[in-house]
Amino acid sequence: MRLATNPVYKESMRYIKNAEEVLATKADKNSMYYRDKKYTKMACDTAYNGVLLALKEYLRLRNNPIKKAKYQRINIDAFKQKFSEMKDYEMQNYLKSAYNILHLYGYYDGITDIVVINSGIKFAKVIIEKIK
Repeated sequence: MRLATNPVYKESMRYIKNAEEVLATKADKNSMYYRDKKYTKMACDTAYNGVLLALKEYLRLRNNPIKKAKYQRINIDAFKQKFSEMKDYEMQNYLKSAYNILHLYGYYDGITDIVVINSGIKFAKVIIEKIK
């Protein structure tokens, strides 16, 4: 008997698929760069939001969620600290890579390098696969 797939996994992957679709259909790539920064930023933000969903679920599955008030957002430093406390350095490294590439470079800085953006999405998928 096969177990049902985690619904958060499905939702997180939906974010990634949406990001990939935006890059494929709207970002207008040439040989090395996406030409439309607006859609590249949108795709990176979408993929990063999928990562955040997966990270919260990852911690929940390990009975180690981040405690916060209802009105508070979870800061990236809280995730880093939690993984450090758990001595889960592998996940901490994946998080740093996904955060830097997708959130900082892709979304905030608007980097359009295809190889860099694709590596960020690969890190996102690695994180999401951990909750499957």
